[in-house]
Amino acid sequence: MDLVLKKGEERRIRAGHLWVFSNEVDTRTTPLKAFEPGSCANLKDARGNTLGTVYVNPASLIAARLISRKPNTPLNTNLLRERLETALSLRESLFEQPFYRLVHAEGDFLPGLVIDRYGDIFSCQITTAGMERIKPDLCGVIREMFPTARMIFRNDTASRALENLPDNLDFYPEQGDIPEEISVEENNLLYTAPSLHGQKTGWFYDQRLNRGMMRRLTAGLSRRGNAVRMLDAFSYAGGFGVAAAAGGATDITFLDTSRQALDYAGKNLALNNFSHSPKAHCLEGDALNLLAQLANEGEKFDVVSIDPPAFIKRKKDEEAGLAAYYRVNELGLALVRPGGFFVSSSCSHHLDLEALRRIVQRAAARLRRNSQVLALGRQGPDHPAHPAMPETEYLKTLALRVL
Repeated sequence: MDLVLKKGEERRIRAGHLWVFSNEVDTRTTPLKAFEPGSCANLKDARGNTLGTVYVNPASLIAARLISRKPNTPLNTNLLRERLETALSLRESLFEQPFYRLVHAEGDFLPGLVIDRYGDIFSCQITTAGMERIKPDLCGVIREMFPTARMIFRNDTASRALENLPDNLDFYPEQGDIPEEISVEENNLLYTAPSLHGQKTGWFYDQRLNRGMMRRLTAGLSRRGNAVRMLDAFSYAGGFGVAAAAGGATDITFLDTSRQALDYAGKNLALNNFSHSPKAHCLEGDALNLLAQLANEGEKFDVVSIDPPAFIKRKKDEEAGLAAYYRVNELGLALVRPGGFFVSSSCSHHLDLEALRRIVQRAAARLRRNSQVLALGRQGPDHPAHPAMPETEYLKTLALRVL
Protein backbone atom coordinates (compact mmCIF):
# COMPACT_ATOMS: atom_id res chain seq x y z
CA MET A 1 0.00 0.00 0.00
CA ASP A 2 1.21 3.54 -0.81
CA LEU A 3 1.10 6.81 1.12
CA VAL A 4 1.26 9.78 -1.25
CA LEU A 5 2.42 13.29 -0.35
CA LYS A 6 1.06 16.55 -1.67
CA LYS A 7 3.08 18.37 -4.30
CA GLY A 8 6.29 19.83 -2.85
CA GLU A 9 5.91 18.17 0.55
CA GLU A 10 8.74 15.70 -0.07
CA ARG A 11 11.54 18.26 0.35
CA ARG A 12 12.06 17.70 4.08
CA ILE A 13 12.09 13.90 3.63
CA ARG A 14 14.62 14.15 0.81
CA ALA A 15 16.77 16.36 3.06
CA GLY A 16 16.93 13.54 5.60
CA HIS A 17 14.02 14.08 8.00
CA LEU A 18 12.04 11.01 9.09
CA TRP A 19 8.60 12.45 9.90
CA VAL A 20 5.55 13.02 7.71
CA PHE A 21 2.86 15.28 9.16
CA SER A 22 -0.81 14.63 8.46
CA ASN A 23 -1.28 17.90 6.57
CA GLU A 24 1.46 16.85 4.12
CA VAL A 25 -0.44 13.76 2.96
CA ASP A 26 -2.56 13.82 -0.20
CA THR A 27 -5.63 12.39 1.50
CA ARG A 28 -7.70 12.49 -1.69
CA THR A 29 -5.34 9.98 -3.27
CA THR A 30 -4.51 8.05 -0.12
CA PRO A 31 -7.02 8.63 2.71
CA LEU A 32 -5.28 8.24 6.05
CA LYS A 33 -8.29 6.42 7.48
CA ALA A 34 -7.54 3.56 5.10
CA PHE A 35 -4.45 2.66 7.14
CA GLU A 36 -4.41 0.62 10.33
CA PRO A 37 -2.36 2.22 13.13
CA GLY A 38 1.22 0.99 12.84
CA SER A 39 0.87 -0.49 9.37
CA CYS A 40 3.66 -0.07 6.82
CA ALA A 41 3.45 1.65 3.43
CA ASN A 42 5.63 2.88 0.61
CA LEU A 43 5.98 6.67 0.77
CA LYS A 44 5.69 8.42 -2.58
CA ASP A 45 5.85 12.01 -3.78
CA ALA A 46 3.14 13.60 -5.91
CA ARG A 47 4.84 12.39 -9.11
CA GLY A 48 4.90 8.79 -7.97
CA ASN A 49 8.57 8.58 -7.02
CA THR A 50 9.19 6.26 -4.06
CA LEU A 51 10.88 7.90 -1.08
CA GLY A 52 11.10 4.84 1.16
CA THR A 53 9.06 2.78 3.61
CA VAL A 54 7.10 4.29 6.50
CA TYR A 55 4.84 3.08 9.24
CA VAL A 56 1.59 5.02 9.53
CA ASN A 57 -0.75 6.16 12.29
CA PRO A 58 -3.84 7.98 10.95
CA ALA A 59 -4.70 9.20 14.47
CA SER A 60 -1.45 11.09 15.01
CA LEU A 61 -0.26 14.54 13.92
CA ILE A 62 2.93 12.77 12.85
CA ALA A 63 1.10 10.56 10.40
CA ALA A 64 4.08 8.52 9.25
CA ARG A 65 7.69 7.83 10.24
CA LEU A 66 10.31 6.73 7.75
CA ILE A 67 11.99 3.44 8.64
CA SER A 68 13.94 2.87 5.42
CA ARG A 69 14.95 4.79 2.29
CA LYS A 70 14.20 1.60 0.34
CA PRO A 71 10.70 0.56 -0.77
CA ASN A 72 8.96 -2.51 0.62
CA THR A 73 11.17 -2.68 3.73
CA PRO A 74 8.78 -3.25 6.63
CA LEU A 75 9.81 -2.98 10.26
CA ASN A 76 10.22 -6.69 10.95
CA THR A 77 12.55 -9.02 12.81
CA ASN A 78 15.34 -8.74 10.27
CA LEU A 79 15.34 -4.94 10.20
CA LEU A 80 15.10 -4.75 13.99
CA ARG A 81 18.07 -7.09 14.36
CA GLU A 82 20.14 -5.07 11.89
CA ARG A 83 19.38 -1.75 13.60
CA LEU A 84 19.94 -3.12 17.11
CA GLU A 85 23.25 -4.68 16.12
CA THR A 86 24.33 -1.36 14.60
CA ALA A 87 23.32 0.49 17.78
CA LEU A 88 25.13 -2.04 19.98
CA SER A 89 28.36 -1.76 17.99
CA LEU A 90 28.45 1.99 18.67
CA ARG A 91 27.89 1.60 22.42
CA GLU A 92 30.46 -1.16 22.75
CA SER A 93 33.00 1.09 21.03
CA LEU A 94 32.21 3.90 23.50
CA PHE A 95 31.85 2.13 26.84
CA GLU A 96 33.62 -0.74 28.55
CA GLN A 97 30.71 -1.59 30.84
CA PRO A 98 27.09 -2.38 29.77
CA PHE A 99 25.53 0.79 31.16
CA TYR A 100 24.25 3.10 28.43
CA ARG A 101 21.34 4.08 26.23
CA LEU A 102 21.23 1.28 23.68
CA VAL A 103 18.58 2.80 21.39
CA HIS A 104 17.82 6.50 21.01
CA ALA A 105 14.74 6.46 18.75
CA GLU A 106 15.30 8.44 15.53
CA GLY A 107 18.96 8.91 16.43
CA ASP A 108 19.36 5.15 15.88
CA PHE A 109 16.81 5.00 13.03
CA LEU A 110 14.27 3.22 15.23
CA PRO A 111 11.50 5.84 15.63
CA GLY A 112 9.35 5.38 18.70
CA LEU A 113 11.80 3.22 20.65
CA VAL A 114 14.11 4.04 23.57
CA ILE A 115 16.11 1.37 25.41
CA ASP A 116 18.40 2.01 28.38
CA ARG A 117 20.65 -0.85 29.42
CA TYR A 118 21.63 -1.67 33.00
CA GLY A 119 23.66 -4.86 32.64
CA ASP A 120 21.08 -7.50 31.73
CA ILE A 121 18.13 -5.22 32.63
CA PHE A 122 16.72 -3.39 29.60
CA SER A 123 14.36 -0.51 30.39
CA CYS A 124 12.32 0.27 27.29
CA GLN A 125 9.81 2.89 26.18
CA ILE A 126 7.61 2.55 23.12
CA THR A 127 5.87 5.73 22.00
CA THR A 128 4.39 4.93 18.57
CA ALA A 129 1.80 2.57 17.18
CA GLY A 130 4.28 1.27 14.60
CA MET A 131 6.74 0.16 17.26
CA GLU A 132 3.96 -1.14 19.53
CA ARG A 133 2.77 -3.36 16.71
CA ILE A 134 6.07 -5.25 16.50
CA LYS A 135 6.75 -5.42 20.24
CA PRO A 136 6.77 -9.27 20.33
CA ASP A 137 9.39 -9.28 17.57
CA LEU A 138 11.42 -6.72 19.50
CA CYS A 139 11.39 -8.87 22.65
CA GLY A 140 12.47 -11.87 20.62
CA VAL A 141 15.39 -10.07 18.98
CA ILE A 142 16.63 -8.64 22.30
CA ARG A 143 16.57 -12.11 23.91
CA GLU A 144 18.33 -13.52 20.86
CA MET A 145 21.10 -10.91 21.15
CA PHE A 146 21.22 -10.95 24.97
CA PRO A 147 20.09 -14.38 26.23
CA THR A 148 19.91 -13.26 29.89
CA ALA A 149 18.02 -10.02 29.09
CA ARG A 150 15.11 -8.98 31.29
CA MET A 151 12.90 -6.20 29.94
CA ILE A 152 10.77 -3.51 31.54
CA PHE A 153 8.45 -1.54 29.27
CA ARG A 154 7.91 1.83 30.96
CA ASN A 155 5.12 2.82 28.59
CA ASP A 156 3.77 5.68 30.68
CA THR A 157 4.85 8.75 28.73
CA ALA A 158 2.50 11.55 27.64
CA SER A 159 3.56 11.07 24.01
CA ARG A 160 1.73 7.72 23.86
CA ALA A 161 -1.57 9.57 24.15
CA LEU A 162 -0.72 11.41 20.91
CA GLU A 163 -0.67 8.02 19.19
CA ASN A 164 -3.88 6.80 20.91
CA LEU A 165 -1.86 4.27 22.90
CA PRO A 166 -2.72 3.40 26.52
CA ASP A 167 -0.25 3.76 29.38
CA ASN A 168 1.04 0.51 30.79
CA LEU A 169 3.90 -1.09 32.67
CA ASP A 170 4.86 -4.40 31.11
CA PHE A 171 7.58 -7.00 31.60
CA TYR A 172 9.36 -9.66 29.62
CA PRO A 173 9.67 -12.45 30.40
CA GLU A 174 7.82 -11.67 33.66
CA GLN A 175 7.72 -9.14 36.49
CA GLY A 176 9.25 -11.44 39.06
CA ASP A 177 12.55 -11.32 37.21
CA ILE A 178 12.89 -7.54 37.63
CA PRO A 179 14.62 -6.21 40.77
CA GLU A 180 13.24 -3.18 42.60
CA GLU A 181 16.47 -1.26 41.95
CA ILE A 182 18.81 -0.91 39.02
CA SER A 183 22.55 -0.50 39.43
CA VAL A 184 24.51 1.96 37.30
CA GLU A 185 28.24 2.39 36.71
CA GLU A 186 29.10 5.77 35.25
CA ASN A 187 32.37 7.71 35.12
CA ASN A 188 33.87 5.19 37.58
CA LEU A 189 31.10 5.96 40.09
CA LEU A 190 28.31 3.74 41.39
CA TYR A 191 24.63 4.63 41.54
CA THR A 192 21.32 2.94 42.21
CA ALA A 193 17.88 4.06 41.08
CA PRO A 194 14.35 2.65 41.22
CA SER A 195 13.58 0.32 38.33
CA LEU A 196 9.79 0.51 38.32
CA HIS A 197 8.78 3.84 39.82
CA GLY A 198 11.64 6.22 38.99
CA GLN A 199 11.63 8.90 36.35
CA LYS A 200 11.61 8.00 32.64
CA THR A 201 13.60 4.76 32.20
CA GLY A 202 15.19 4.96 35.66
CA TRP A 203 18.40 6.91 35.04
CA PHE A 204 19.48 9.89 32.91
CA TYR A 205 22.44 8.64 30.92
CA ASP A 206 22.22 11.75 28.75
CA GLN A 207 23.99 13.82 31.44
CA ARG A 208 27.02 11.50 31.66
CA LEU A 209 29.46 13.93 30.00
CA ASN A 210 28.15 16.90 31.95
CA ARG A 211 28.46 15.05 35.25
CA GLY A 212 32.05 14.32 34.31
CA MET A 213 32.54 18.04 33.70
CA MET A 214 31.01 18.75 37.14
CA ARG A 215 33.57 16.45 38.74
CA ARG A 216 36.46 18.27 37.03
CA LEU A 217 35.17 21.72 37.96
CA THR A 218 34.75 20.75 41.60
CA ALA A 219 38.19 19.14 41.70
CA GLY A 220 39.67 22.46 40.60
CA LEU A 221 38.07 24.25 43.53
CA SER A 222 39.00 21.57 46.06
CA ARG A 223 42.67 21.72 45.05
CA ARG A 224 42.81 25.13 46.69
CA GLY A 225 42.41 23.35 50.01
CA ASN A 226 39.09 24.93 50.93
CA ALA A 227 35.85 23.19 51.84
CA VAL A 228 33.53 23.09 48.81
CA ARG A 229 29.74 23.43 49.19
CA MET A 230 27.62 22.18 46.31
CA LEU A 231 23.90 22.50 45.55
CA ASP A 232 22.30 19.88 43.30
CA ALA A 233 18.87 21.31 42.43
CA PHE A 234 16.33 19.06 40.68
CA SER A 235 18.69 16.35 41.85
CA TYR A 236 16.65 13.20 41.17
CA ALA A 237 18.97 10.40 42.43
CA GLY A 238 21.91 12.75 42.94
CA GLY A 239 23.91 12.38 39.74
CA PHE A 240 25.51 15.83 39.79
CA GLY A 241 25.95 15.91 43.56
CA VAL A 242 27.75 12.57 43.67
CA ALA A 243 29.97 13.69 40.76
CA ALA A 244 30.83 16.85 42.72
CA ALA A 245 31.67 14.74 45.77
CA ALA A 246 34.01 12.67 43.60
CA GLY A 247 35.71 15.96 42.74
CA GLY A 248 36.21 16.73 46.43
CA ALA A 249 33.05 18.62 47.44
CA THR A 250 32.67 18.33 51.20
CA ASP A 251 29.06 19.45 51.67
CA ILE A 252 26.27 18.47 49.24
CA THR A 253 22.69 19.75 49.32
CA PHE A 254 20.22 17.74 47.23
CA LEU A 255 16.97 19.48 46.31
CA ASP A 256 14.00 17.71 44.71
CA THR A 257 10.23 17.36 44.95
CA SER A 258 10.45 13.59 45.41
CA ARG A 259 11.26 12.03 48.76
CA GLN A 260 12.14 8.80 46.99
CA ALA A 261 14.63 10.60 44.73
CA LEU A 262 16.27 12.30 47.70
CA ASP A 263 16.58 8.97 49.52
CA TYR A 264 18.41 7.57 46.51
CA ALA A 265 20.63 10.65 46.31
CA GLY A 266 21.77 10.16 49.89
CA LYS A 267 22.19 6.44 49.31
CA ASN A 268 24.31 7.04 46.20
CA LEU A 269 26.56 9.47 48.04
CA ALA A 270 27.22 6.85 50.71
CA LEU A 271 27.53 4.05 48.16
CA ASN A 272 30.78 5.43 46.76
CA ASN A 273 32.52 5.49 50.14
CA PHE A 274 34.46 8.71 49.54
CA SER A 275 37.48 9.06 51.82
CA HIS A 276 36.59 12.63 52.82
CA SER A 277 33.02 11.65 53.92
CA PRO A 278 31.03 14.54 52.41
CA LYS A 279 28.02 15.75 54.37
CA ALA A 280 24.60 15.36 52.74
CA HIS A 281 21.53 17.58 53.20
CA CYS A 282 18.19 16.86 51.54
CA LEU A 283 15.53 19.50 50.83
CA GLU A 284 12.14 18.23 49.68
CA GLY A 285 9.66 20.52 47.96
CA ASP A 286 9.04 22.91 45.09
CA ALA A 287 12.42 23.85 43.65
CA LEU A 288 11.66 27.49 42.94
CA ASN A 289 10.30 28.05 46.44
CA LEU A 290 13.24 26.31 48.06
CA LEU A 291 15.81 28.18 45.94
CA ALA A 292 14.18 31.46 46.90
CA GLN A 293 14.18 30.40 50.56
CA LEU A 294 17.90 29.58 50.42
CA ALA A 295 18.60 32.99 48.89
CA ASN A 296 16.54 34.76 51.57
CA GLU A 297 18.52 32.90 54.23
CA GLY A 298 21.78 34.20 52.73
CA GLU A 299 23.06 30.77 51.72
CA LYS A 300 25.97 30.60 49.28
CA PHE A 301 27.50 27.64 47.45
CA ASP A 302 30.74 27.15 45.59
CA VAL A 303 28.98 25.11 42.90
CA VAL A 304 25.33 25.19 41.88
CA SER A 305 23.72 22.81 39.38
CA ILE A 306 20.17 23.25 38.10
CA ASP A 307 18.70 20.53 35.88
CA PRO A 308 14.93 21.17 35.69
CA PRO A 309 12.38 19.16 33.72
CA ALA A 310 11.42 20.47 30.29
CA PHE A 311 9.52 23.70 30.93
CA ILE A 312 8.68 23.96 27.21
CA LYS A 313 7.22 20.62 26.17
CA ARG A 314 5.16 22.11 23.35
CA LYS A 315 5.51 25.26 21.30
CA LYS A 316 2.43 26.76 22.94
CA ASP A 317 4.22 26.50 26.32
CA GLU A 318 7.01 28.79 25.14
CA GLU A 319 6.06 32.03 26.90
CA ALA A 320 5.45 30.45 30.31
CA GLY A 321 8.42 28.13 29.86
CA LEU A 322 10.86 30.95 29.08
CA ALA A 323 9.71 32.78 32.20
CA ALA A 324 10.27 29.63 34.29
CA TYR A 325 13.75 29.10 32.85
CA TYR A 326 14.64 32.72 33.58
CA ARG A 327 13.37 32.53 37.15
CA VAL A 328 15.16 29.30 38.03
CA ASN A 329 18.44 30.50 36.52
CA GLU A 330 18.20 33.81 38.36
CA LEU A 331 17.59 32.01 41.65
CA GLY A 332 20.42 29.58 41.03
CA LEU A 333 22.92 32.29 40.06
CA ALA A 334 22.10 34.29 43.18
CA LEU A 335 23.28 31.36 45.32
CA VAL A 336 26.76 31.11 43.77
CA ARG A 337 29.65 32.46 45.85
CA PRO A 338 31.94 34.84 43.88
CA GLY A 339 34.47 32.74 42.02
CA GLY A 340 32.22 29.70 42.07
CA PHE A 341 30.65 27.70 39.27
CA PHE A 342 27.11 27.61 37.91
CA VAL A 343 25.98 24.69 35.72
CA SER A 344 22.61 25.17 33.99
CA SER A 345 20.87 22.49 31.91
CA SER A 346 17.76 22.35 29.76
CA CYS A 347 16.25 19.19 28.26
CA SER A 348 13.65 21.03 26.17
CA HIS A 349 14.40 20.85 22.45
CA HIS A 350 12.25 23.98 22.05
CA LEU A 351 14.94 25.94 23.93
CA ASP A 352 18.20 25.99 22.00
CA LEU A 353 21.64 26.64 23.43
CA GLU A 354 21.73 30.28 22.35
CA ALA A 355 18.38 30.94 24.03
CA LEU A 356 19.65 29.35 27.24
CA ARG A 357 22.79 31.48 27.07
CA ARG A 358 20.68 34.65 26.69
CA ILE A 359 18.52 33.67 29.67
CA VAL A 360 21.53 33.06 31.90
CA GLN A 361 23.22 36.28 30.83
CA ARG A 362 20.07 38.34 31.40
CA ALA A 363 19.71 36.84 34.87
CA ALA A 364 23.38 37.54 35.66
CA ALA A 365 23.04 41.14 34.44
CA ARG A 366 20.02 41.73 36.65
CA LEU A 367 21.96 40.39 39.63
CA ARG A 368 24.94 42.57 38.61
CA ARG A 369 27.16 39.54 38.38
CA ASN A 370 29.84 39.03 35.76
CA SER A 371 30.27 35.54 34.37
CA GLN A 372 32.59 33.57 32.13
CA VAL A 373 31.41 30.69 29.93
CA LEU A 374 33.72 27.74 30.58
CA ALA A 375 32.09 24.88 28.72
CA LEU A 376 29.08 23.97 26.61
CA GLY A 377 27.63 20.51 27.13
CA ARG A 378 25.23 18.25 25.24
CA GLN A 379 23.72 14.80 25.57
CA GLY A 380 26.16 11.90 25.70
CA PRO A 381 27.27 9.95 22.60
CA ASP A 382 24.89 7.10 23.43
CA HIS A 383 22.14 9.63 22.59
CA PRO A 384 23.13 10.29 18.96
CA ALA A 385 21.32 13.15 17.27
CA HIS A 386 19.92 12.81 13.77
CA PRO A 387 21.65 15.51 11.67
CA ALA A 388 18.45 16.38 9.81
CA MET A 389 16.27 16.43 12.92
CA PRO A 390 16.94 19.20 15.46
CA GLU A 391 14.24 17.57 17.61
CA THR A 392 16.77 14.87 18.54
CA GLU A 393 19.37 17.40 19.80
CA TYR A 394 17.52 18.28 22.97
CA LEU A 395 19.94 18.53 25.92
CA LYS A 396 22.20 21.53 26.42
CA THR A 397 24.31 22.51 29.40
CA LEU A 398 26.10 25.77 30.14
CA ALA A 399 28.93 25.91 32.70
CA LEU A 400 29.98 29.34 33.95
CA ARG A 401 32.30 30.91 36.48
CA VAL A 402 30.40 33.57 38.41
CA LEU A 403 32.24 36.67 39.65
